[in-house]
Amino acid sequence: MAAVIAMLEELRALAPLTAEGAAARFSAREWTPGGKPRDGVETSWDKDGVGAWIQTFSSGTVTVSFAVWVRDVDESGYFDDVEAVYEEAERALDGFLPEIEGSPLAGHLTEAEQTAEDKDEFIALKKWTLDDRTLTAGVVQPDTDLPVMVVVALEAVPA
Repeated sequence: MAAVIAMLEELRALAPLTAEGAAARFSAREWTPGGKPRDGVETSWDKDGVGAWIQTFSSGTVTVSFAVWVRDVDESGYFDDVEAVYEEAERALDGFLPEIEGSPLAGHLTEAEQTAEDKDEFIALKKWTLDDRTLTAGVVQPDTDLPVMVVVALEAVPA
């Protein structure tokens, strides 16, 4: 997961955080583009088994997310024991958090309060502010027939 920490450090240095700037940093760090450009900017990246994507919202908010652990659905299209998968994902998250908290980013992190929206979106999470941005690490399952993932997301909301 060193590639994720290195990218977070690169992205922290971008002021402001833009899709174009993030894409340039991914390219410079030799992530492989996924062929999903939006508005002329590559938005999907892969490196060392980690997927990343850049999203720009109409509000101007830019989010760069990393899928650091993924467990896909069973052959049935669902999970036979979804609670066991959630527990496995939470252990993966617990294993990744020390990498964030022990990285050079740690001196810039302040624990942030979880919102009701966070609790709706994440099965388990930890959230910080990183300078003027939000860094969230958590377990998500966007829909019952989609994979369970541990994601790390850096979000910059325009001033």
